[in-house]
Amino acid sequence: MVNTVINKAKELSYREAGKFEETRFEKIHNVIFESSLEASVLVAHEIANLIRRKEELNEVCVLGLATGSSPVKVYEELVRMHREEGLSFKNVVTFNLDEYYPIDVDNIQSYYYFMHDHLFNHVDILHENINIPDGTVSDQDLHQYCIDYEMKIQSYGGIDFQLLGIGRTGHIGFNEPGSHINSGTRAITLDYITRVDASQAFLGLKNVPRKAITMGVGTVRKAKRIMLLAWGINKADIIKQAIEGEMSSQVPATYLQEHENTTFVLDVEASSELTRVKTPWLVKSCRWDDELKRRAVIWLSEITNKPFLKLTDKDYNDNGMSGILNEEGTAYDLNIKMFNKMQHTITGWPGGKRDVDDSCRPERSEPAKKRVIIFSPHPDDDVISMGGTFARLVEQGHEVHVAYQTSGNIAVSNEEALKFLEVSKVLNSNSTEVDGIIHFLKHKSKNDIDTLEVRKLKTSIRKSESLAATRYVGLSDENVHFLELPFYETGTVKKGKLTEIDIEIMCNLIEDIKPHQIYAAGDLADPHGTHKVCLDVLFEALKLLKFKSYMKNCWVWLYRGAWHEWEPYQIDMAVPMSPDQVLKKRQAIFYHQSQKDGVMFQGDDNREFWVRAEDRNRATAKKYKDLGLADYEAIEAFKRFYF
Repeated sequence: MVNTVINKAKELSYREAGKFEETRFEKIHNVIFESSLEASVLVAHEIANLIRRKEELNEVCVLGLATGSSPVKVYEELVRMHREEGLSFKNVVTFNLDEYYPIDVDNIQSYYYFMHDHLFNHVDILHENINIPDGTVSDQDLHQYCIDYEMKIQSYGGIDFQLLGIGRTGHIGFNEPGSHINSGTRAITLDYITRVDASQAFLGLKNVPRKAITMGVGTVRKAKRIMLLAWGINKADIIKQAIEGEMSSQVPATYLQEHENTTFVLDVEASSELTRVKTPWLVKSCRWDDELKRRAVIWLSEITNKPFLKLTDKDYNDNGMSGILNEEGTAYDLNIKMFNKMQHTITGWPGGKRDVDDSCRPERSEPAKKRVIIFSPHPDDDVISMGGTFARLVEQGHEVHVAYQTSGNIAVSNEEALKFLEVSKVLNSNSTEVDGIIHFLKHKSKNDIDTLEVRKLKTSIRKSESLAATRYVGLSDENVHFLELPFYETGTVKKGKLTEIDIEIMCNLIEDIKPHQIYAAGDLADPHGTHKVCLDVLFEALKLLKFKSYMKNCWVWLYRGAWHEWEPYQIDMAVPMSPDQVLKKRQAIFYHQSQKDGVMFQGDDNREFWVRAEDRNRATAKKYKDLGLADYEAIEAFKRFYF
């Protein structure tokens, strides 16, 4: 990690637009990292170096700080450097970007709580040097309070280093679309999308405040150095707009295009829509490996609205792709090659078809009967994401196991839990335990964490729904495993860190079953992060087990969840579904009743999960049809992971 920091340090140094980028499209300096952890460590080191330089000069270091998931690892690294390397914060003054309004400081969703929990409680910063907008100030005093906050920043000579995240509306701080370039600290009404994105933390949209206090765009732009962090595919579209789009109040982050010292720090997923990443052949000469060829030809088919076999030499030349023809010869030869590659991803036998030539199939024919583990982060991701494939594997005689990695209890609403308790009360009218749980749920405050008894109840609800769904698919109860990984069991939206115990639980199950196939959720767009942790724990288990003899014959297939699908060029196996199979998948999803009709964590999409899944599967089938392949009702898609 230290070598990575050294090697990347120069890249983070700001460079003027027109002198840094590989493409004319980009207007803000940006650096792309393989992982957000690597990037966060580097950002933390730049902050630490600034603090130390200021300390040597006997000067105050003024930091503008952000909240949300993006800077968490930055704060963790700063805390580590304080504890292990003696980094002192005694010369640091901080100003936070924003705060919900109204909100109490002891509310666990307040940014006051967040900052103390992640940073301030763990370093030696002086209490009087911490400045966070006050969510308790009265309506009458709010206007003057904002002016005073602005003036206090100016009294320190402005901000030396401003850390930012970016919302899907393009907001920085809580400067929502429509914010003026010269705006100062003020109260603002939150955009609906911003509130939806916060709803998982507040256990529902109805609990998210409608207003906030925020530093203005003008305040942010006066900072001497700005770093904006963006992680994950959910941020890809808005990052493209911010970096490549025209400056506009509708995307406030575009105002940073005119700042003289701004760097966007991105992971691979967040950068995926940038022109130089998505379509590099439009900006430079490319080395045409197989994946890039496949991506480029699919892109050309999509923008010309032509199937593979109708693309011409002129189509390639007119769209900046003459280089690929220099390697492949004619469009005809390349088109046939790409058609065959996509055709060979399609199979109705996800476990492999016995006694056939499998050289042009995505899965092996042997062993004919495979042992399969489907890892499901929550107790419904299996049927939502791959319900058709799940049913097909069972019907075709494979030994299928489903492992639910977390209990999913946080996603069961209090109202849903009360329904089950009231039925239980009817059956057991003398139960004082049931009375106690009912009383707790009816009088639960915003800051109350579910008791152990409530968590057990909500876990039982998710378990019973899962068993109903897997029985419907045809799976025996003994093949259903509830792992309840400890990292998840905090009783709150904020989860614990991955531990050796989590990894051991995963390893033990894999060792016991010795699978030929593993299916796992590769959908990192999950709005509350559980999918990523569940994928990480699988990867850690695979690292430990990869040298086992049985693992040499184990293939890992990644599916995506309710938020995004693999792009056609990423798909290694496409499992088609008939209309009847689509209906069967829908029914399996329906068994998860607690997640229907107003689910707590549905992200930015108001459709129910079954609707999303069907629309996504039909959209994948349409993409295959448009490329000139067979016309199916729906398709579930998978990408192979090599370990």
